[in-house]
Amino acid sequence: MYSATDKQTLLDIARDSISYGLDHHCALPIVTEDYPLQLKISRATFVTLKIAGDLRGCIGTLQASRPLVEDVANNAYAAAFRDPRFAALGAHEFAQLQYHISILNPTEPLHVNNEAELLTQLRPGVDGLVLEDKQHRSTFLPAVWESLPTPQQFMQHLKQKAGLPASYWSETIRFKRYTVEDIE
Repeated sequence: MYSATDKQTLLDIARDSISYGLDHHCALPIVTEDYPLQLKISRATFVTLKIAGDLRGCIGTLQASRPLVEDVANNAYAAAFRDPRFAALGAHEFAQLQYHISILNPTEPLHVNNEAELLTQLRPGVDGLVLEDKQHRSTFLPAVWESLPTPQQFMQHLKQKAGLPASYWSETIRFKRYTVEDIE
């Protein structure tokens, strides 16, 4: 869907936003009008940062609420400096960063009556999944299938990420799936 030039532009925005953040302590300001139409459309993204293949930060949005270029700039900054699992990125780490941008397609509700039914509907390696139940919410991007390859593992860890027991199920639990376009 996005050209090689578009993808490089988004990767450059992610890198530039983190560089800007090191000096200014905020995301790179984006002048949306400077970009082509396909990069101005409102999209939800996640930006994942790694160093030597190890996770260094991952922040994103599930709902499209701002232009793609702005979402990438803000999520890149947040992944580097606001992911609560990590200390803020240091200048000495900047050159080592590897960037991965996931552009989310709209979510689709999954109508299931039990976990067994849900597990048969999941598409390993393809689906990202959102879990919601009362105040509990979590998501896994499709890339998580690489480390949790079975639907059972994927679900157990998704529940735990939401603060629920791995065996949890309720009548109020809801799931939405989505796919992504990955940029590296």
